[in-house]
Amino acid sequence: MSKLFGAVIVGDEILSGRRADKHLAFIAQTLNEHGLTLAWARYIGDDLAAQRALYRDTLASGACVFSFGGIGATPDDHTRLAAAQAAGLELLQHPEATALIEARFGASAYPHRVKMAQLPAGSTLIPNPVNQVAGFSLGQHHFLPGFPEMAWPMARWVLDQHYAGLGEVRQTVSFIVPDAKEGDLISLMESFVAAHPTLAFSCLPSYGNARHAGPHIEFSLSGPPAAAEAASATWAATLAAAGYTILRPAGS
Repeated sequence: MSKLFGAVIVGDEILSGRRADKHLAFIAQTLNEHGLTLAWARYIGDDLAAQRALYRDTLASGACVFSFGGIGATPDDHTRLAAAQAAGLELLQHPEATALIEARFGASAYPHRVKMAQLPAGSTLIPNPVNQVAGFSLGQHHFLPGFPEMAWPMARWVLDQHYAGLGEVRQTVSFIVPDAKEGDLISLMESFVAAHPTLAFSCLPSYGNARHAGPHIEFSLSGPPAAAEAASATWAATLAAAGYTILRPAGS
């Protein structure tokens, strides 16, 4: 059964530009490595009402969601409460999460750090290999810290534990067409995409970049390896027949 995956990245520091987000690229690439695809991503600030509304929508959607940030103990960390309220659940002191925090921090777990063990009723824990302060899952929503060194191994653990074998092996095949213009190729692209509805098609125009110095379009086909290879060859042959040069950069 196909599942839809989404990402939520929390924090005023991201929206204000004080910090650059790294989670989106990570989760997209990591899902791809598991044969899965990120369908959407949303950024949200440190606002309880806004987060509550967002999680209400995403919980109702049935999507599998990775949420990064906002699960600490400081006054700007609202994610735990927002998730509980969005699901219509109480925020309760989770015994196992509490014990982990007490074991890690001793007496200094109180009065503040232990608040990170206040989780929506029915939550299950996501182990944190760095400081043992667990993240949590609420159904198909997985709530992780904002720190990449903690969140990323935790996300991989979730994928291995809950979604192993769900994805399919996929391959992306790319090539560059120098001096091509999108407007000249739209009809050809529409016909090709209609003939290959199960593959993901990407058209990325550029005035010049590290892949090729001059103006060009980079085309990519993604899907099961044999199908992606065959379709890429067909598309390249179509463009070559129309008089275009096909380049395949190293690593494509």
